[in-house]
Amino acid sequence: MSNRSVRRTLSSMVLAFEAFVVFFGTLVAFGLKVADGPTVWGFGLSFAAILILTPGYLGKPGSYWFGWALQILLLVVSFLVPWMLLISIIFVGFWGWAMIAGYTIDLAKKNRAASNTFEIKMDIEENK
Repeated sequence: MSNRSVRRTLSSMVLAFEAFVVFFGTLVAFGLKVADGPTVWGFGLSFAAILILTPGYLGKPGSYWFGWALQILLLVVSFLVPWMLLISIIFVGFWGWAMIAGYTIDLAKKNRAASNTFEIKMDIEENK
């Protein structure tokens, strides 16, 4: 079993699903003509690509803050497409849950590993 961080795993899943949502949100924004086509596609596909590539960066210094910045950017952009704000709030909640639950589980795993050391002593007395 790998020693990968649960926080990293959960946040990677959130970002991957979020990339698909951003792609479909881009389709909706294009269909609603929120802005001109090249702008919508350029921003939407770039944002989706950043979201799908970010899990490879997670675990490095500042990477989770970068994830929070992506969540804030998603919230800001979601005001342009109807109902996207609700979906953005849900994903920000998922991200927060991934951060809190992942950190808690990683801490519990670390504490268990530290306290899971024990020693068995057997004294055998022979009858003479």
